[in-house]
Amino acid sequence: MRKGLLGQKIGMTHIFAEDGTLIPVTVILAGPNYVVQKKTPEKDGYVAVQLGFGVQKEQRLTRPLLGHLKKAGVPPVRYLREIRDVDLDRYEVGQTVDVDIFAPGELVDVTGTSKGKGTQGPIKRHGFARGRMSHGSGFHRTHGSIGAVGPYRVLKGMPHMGRMGNERVTVQNLEIVRVIPEEHVLLVRGSVPGPRGGLVIIRNAARKLIRA
Repeated sequence: MRKGLLGQKIGMTHIFAEDGTLIPVTVILAGPNYVVQKKTPEKDGYVAVQLGFGVQKEQRLTRPLLGHLKKAGVPPVRYLREIRDVDLDRYEVGQTVDVDIFAPGELVDVTGTSKGKGTQGPIKRHGFARGRMSHGSGFHRTHGSIGAVGPYRVLKGMPHMGRMGNERVTVQNLEIVRVIPEEHVLLVRGSVPGPRGGLVIIRNAARKLIRA
């Protein structure tokens, strides 16, 4: 069964292991989370738990959402997300879930929204090589030919210029290096998607990494 938390990316730092090895880690504020709703197969057609995270003023919430939160007995929250395929017997509406559900050494999948970089050309977006920089070449940073004349249209999926970033990204099999319950903080080895302050979803790894 899966388990998960909502969190906020604080930034990156590094810590030292007992043998003196330097470990780059991402600091994630991942608590407290509140159980707002339980989704059951009989009523909703699937199994999930709805979690709330973040502080929010009441006047910034719509009345239906505020009533939904008050019915669950949780304070106004900024984010609501679902964690699917959980053990519903371990959750009760109004319950507080914190970082202590994870342990050091556990592998997790972290989902976030990548940084938006606006409209970019094919060199930055797709890693194309540039053309000659001599005068008159005319193709310094363009994508060049895109194929034959037919079928007289640009084929879908052609790597052209366009919007880069601002996409949902999941990084799998990141190791939890340290859990700090009193500060609601997780230290995760490596980088996670998104800017500082961005929302991330931390779930136990769906597929375990096999190291050679």
